[in-house]
Amino acid sequence: MAVKIRLKRMGAKKKPFYRIVVADSRSPRDGKFIEELGYYDPLKDPSEIKVDAEKAKKWISNGAQPTETAKALLKKSGVFE
Repeated sequence: MAVKIRLKRMGAKKKPFYRIVVADSRSPRDGKFIEELGYYDPLKDPSEIKVDAEKAKKWISNGAQPTETAKALLKKSGVFE
């Protein structure tokens, strides 16, 4: 099973809010996920990112691959070098 760290879109139309989740790569973007790691709110100024660093490092060490966007957010929050 290929596991990815990616964003799950939440919120109303034109007001996106994202959760950073660990999910099977075959599941749809907003579908079933394994664990929630944090959230990202791009509408606040400055944008708000909150990530559970311990959980994220555990999943990365277990082989979870972050997507490009998730990797950038993890770098900003100081989890991923």
